[in-house]
Amino acid sequence: MKKLKLFVTGCLLFCGLAIGQESGGMWIPTELNEAEMKQMGMRISASDIFNPNAPSINDAVAHFGGGCTSEVISPQGLLLTNHHCGFGQIQKHSSLENDYIKEWFWAKDHSEELTNPGLTATFIVDIQDVTDKILQGTTQEMEEAQRQAVVNDNIDIISANTVKEPYQDVFIRAFYKGNKYYLFITETYRDVRLVGAPPSAIGNFGMDTDNWSWPRHVGDFALFRIYADKNNKPAEYSEDNVPYQPKHFLPINASGIKEGDFTFVFGFPGTTNEYLPAVAIEQILEVTNPSRIGIRDVALKILMNKMKKDDATRIKYASKYARISNYHKKWTGESLGLRKSNAVQKKKDYEAEFTERLSQNPELKAQYGHLLGEFNELYANSNKFEKAENYFNEAIYGNSETFRVALLMSNLLKSYGSSNFSALKERYVNYLKGLYKNYDADLDQEVSLALIHLYKLDMPSEYQPAAGIQITEDTFRNSFITGKAEINGVSIIEDTEKAFENEISLLTALENDPLVQQISKIEEVYTEKVSIPRQAIQNQLNYLQRKYMKAQMEVFPDKLFFPDANSTLRVTYGKIDGYKPDDRPERYEPFTYLDEVMEKYIPGDYEFDLPAKLIELETKKDYGPYAVGKGKRAKMPVNFIASNHTTGGNSGSPVLDKDGNLIGINFDRVWEGTMSDLNYDPEICRNIMVDVRYILFIIDKFANANYLLDEMEIIR
Repeated sequence: MKKLKLFVTGCLLFCGLAIGQESGGMWIPTELNEAEMKQMGMRISASDIFNPNAPSINDAVAHFGGGCTSEVISPQGLLLTNHHCGFGQIQKHSSLENDYIKEWFWAKDHSEELTNPGLTATFIVDIQDVTDKILQGTTQEMEEAQRQAVVNDNIDIISANTVKEPYQDVFIRAFYKGNKYYLFITETYRDVRLVGAPPSAIGNFGMDTDNWSWPRHVGDFALFRIYADKNNKPAEYSEDNVPYQPKHFLPINASGIKEGDFTFVFGFPGTTNEYLPAVAIEQILEVTNPSRIGIRDVALKILMNKMKKDDATRIKYASKYARISNYHKKWTGESLGLRKSNAVQKKKDYEAEFTERLSQNPELKAQYGHLLGEFNELYANSNKFEKAENYFNEAIYGNSETFRVALLMSNLLKSYGSSNFSALKERYVNYLKGLYKNYDADLDQEVSLALIHLYKLDMPSEYQPAAGIQITEDTFRNSFITGKAEINGVSIIEDTEKAFENEISLLTALENDPLVQQISKIEEVYTEKVSIPRQAIQNQLNYLQRKYMKAQMEVFPDKLFFPDANSTLRVTYGKIDGYKPDDRPERYEPFTYLDEVMEKYIPGDYEFDLPAKLIELETKKDYGPYAVGKGKRAKMPVNFIASNHTTGGNSGSPVLDKDGNLIGINFDRVWEGTMSDLNYDPEICRNIMVDVRYILFIIDKFANANYLLDEMEIIR
């Protein structure tokens, strides 16, 4: 396969002459290299992508709910994102009577659009480099804690004194492991309503089996709408609010795309760690991922078994299952990709060159010659804590809702008498009211007992309570957390607020609850013997990683270094391109089509069933104006892949063509390419997108919601 070269960009910190290289890239939009992007095929200018002083594409890209990305596609604030990004809202509006997960939802007009308390859409309106101001008063000789205290004080001062509008917010983030800092001014809209969503048989077709894989055949999209006050400014929900009028919205290119076309993705990637040493990758492969995957294996098997048998459980647990399953499969693919790409050896080769260059420069060697040796020693010391940390996070906190609530109640008990007790109690009441809406005490008990069995079996005895762990079915039966024992005369599930009313009764219940007692003992041992010593090592690693980042950029002045993702606005670009996995003789093509969906169709199957109307449209080849080809040769595009470097948080990101028009939305990566968070490899790392033509086809032909198309600008 022809090797794809990503000509990445930026006049970045400590960089010398910029050269194209095969390293992926998630670039700060204020520092794009326009010439590089145009060399790959872009026809617009960098100022068309981001411009704080005039309408530009960034004005149409919003952080959706703080975890995904979305884009404005009409002058009336119509917002497009992934089905899985809006799944929590779709689920909350669903019931056995109105199952919007299994069926669908489309508002016929503004009055039918559904409100979503707490859902936000945040736009970045300006980005400023504030490195010099943030690092003022720091020195290289400072202890890490002292340095961070100075940095934090500077962040507070600069944030408080930044000139902005009353409806705007400001935050400052570290880049390059704390070697550089940027300030962001934002506008957050808090009235975001559900407009439409296809059934899960389209929006999540293939579910867990197809997740993180290629070929894919999923219409992973949903539509929302932003509302603003009468002055078009951010506002809390009100019946008086009106559809938001954006500074810019994305035109939609429905005229077609082909292999080799330039693409760029604009969004909010979550977290990457591209510059770790080899020993850190070894720890992920040998310790971190195996423990995470093993625990989630157990939880997922129990949940799926119940969800397949009972529709009410399926609705309750659909979002939870998707969350647990998503990263379970991601970590599995990540490990596979790291091994296939020989990532550890590549890191070691890179470190050998790093060491060789240091040997030729006595000044740099004196500053940085100790780094790799110290990394090796610290990671060796942290391995025993890493496994224990993951077992606590996964078995006690992450995948058992009952245990998580017990941890919160233990924390509330410890806070009694402090100034924040009342605020903490109020916060927990609100959290529990949401949690118990979709809580099955018996099902969670089954999961929890299986997880605590693993914990007792695999967690080293030195990190368990000396008296052992005594959690049984009786423990759940006698706990108010499960709703099977009363607190303040009521079930906490049926009336959470009343359960917390009488503080004396509450404290007595907290002190005597068997689950709170057991989980509290587990947490105390974990905190003392795992969390505290592990954090001490992590603080040292953070210090070394900051120095190592600085060292790499000085030792390799001819290499481009993009900043790791940190949930801030980024641009990544590449080309539509297939790929060839090692375990397959032929190359994967970059497009999939609706006739292939029919080949996967299994009537009544949990993952591969299809709506009757979609089958009818495919059988008749009734694709409207969205197909490729004509007559009997017509095909309906569904998904495509490209070499854009994406990660979690890029879900829902707009995929744009050379002219800045929308051609799709990002929703996934190929399984082997999930390692791109740690090791981007242009041979196999591909992002997966819904073709915008499939989105328009579903809205128009399947949902008969073409009134929504009337407010879009569609290029035929």
